[in-house]
Amino acid sequence: MLAAACSIHFVHDGFSDILYVLLPLWASEFGLSFAQVGMIRTAYSGGMSAFQIPAGLLAERLGERWLLAFGTAVTACGFIVAGATGGFLSLLAVLLIAGLGSGVQHPLSSSLVAKAYETGRRRAALGTYNVSGDLGKVVVPLVVAFGASVVGWRWAGAAYGVLGIAAAIVIILVLARLDTGMPDVDDGSAAPGAVSSGWGIRDRGGFQALTAIGMIDNATRTGFLTFLPFALMAKGSSVAGIGTAMALLFAGGAAGKFACGLVAERLGVIRTVVLTEGATALGILAIIAAPLPLALAILPLIGVALNGTSSVLYGTVADLVNANRRSRAYGLYYTTTIAASALAPSLYGVLGDVAGVTFTLVIVAAIVLTTIPLCLALRDSVAEPARA
Repeated sequence: MLAAACSIHFVHDGFSDILYVLLPLWASEFGLSFAQVGMIRTAYSGGMSAFQIPAGLLAERLGERWLLAFGTAVTACGFIVAGATGGFLSLLAVLLIAGLGSGVQHPLSSSLVAKAYETGRRRAALGTYNVSGDLGKVVVPLVVAFGASVVGWRWAGAAYGVLGIAAAIVIILVLARLDTGMPDVDDGSAAPGAVSSGWGIRDRGGFQALTAIGMIDNATRTGFLTFLPFALMAKGSSVAGIGTAMALLFAGGAAGKFACGLVAERLGVIRTVVLTEGATALGILAIIAAPLPLALAILPLIGVALNGTSSVLYGTVADLVNANRRSRAYGLYYTTTIAASALAPSLYGVLGDVAGVTFTLVIVAAIVLTTIPLCLALRDSVAEPARA
């Protein structure tokens, strides 16, 4: 089950993050402003956010298998059609629909992994699941970037879309054999005395604090990634160089997601989040000041902190909700956090048009530090290991 979920995550995160390679190309070809660049990223992430809760609710009735396959096919078709677009508005509409399709992946796959590891090392399993997404972010943008240099962005993006159609077919076959398509049943097995709303949330205050941290973390990630290619191009990078830079960043992110899930089991959620968010802010400032060769060398280290936090947060969601409501609780969490990541590029894009890329990245670095005081609100809701 973990292998299947990881494969699905690889495909979908590949779709999401080739956008960072394509954004500068679209900006050049269609004459886009930074605000329009941000709107394109917002359209995809906004569509993804909008379908998180419906996906979680539908899964309780229909099962995960068909929803995951259908959503994957919709996203893949969106990238195939994007190759035929001729301007900003058509591209915006196509990516909104593609994002809606990708909205099925996070809540359903996370719920399946959490269910499979109900009595095992769930946080480590979810960390492994998160690593698979970063592997997609490493491999796919790099391949598409070099493909775009050879055959153009339209054919390179559409080719990956065809692979996505094939993945949708495989999802149906594999998950059918694993017998994971059955909907969750509310069997009344929640812990006695647990206070649960219709979302299955046992600890409202902890869930709200966790979600707020996740929103800022996601907004930081998409804000930084949207403007990183422009910052690197200003330092002299080529399009192929951008693909390499993103691969370096996400290679570090893959290591960070795996390592931070394990570190959180030893150091605790709060200490791990404080460390990763502080390192993210310092890393962004270092990229701004560094020349291109040094910036490329720093990127894997930033990736560890930038993406590692999410493994800690995703695993903690399962600790705060009832098992028989995880699909919808994950849907709620992903809706709010991905909505923040959807809005961030547009807001930062407006700031970028007014004040420039460098100032915008400084603001991104400052805002991520606001997660540290929020950790204090979460402290009473999670079990932390004793200090050595």
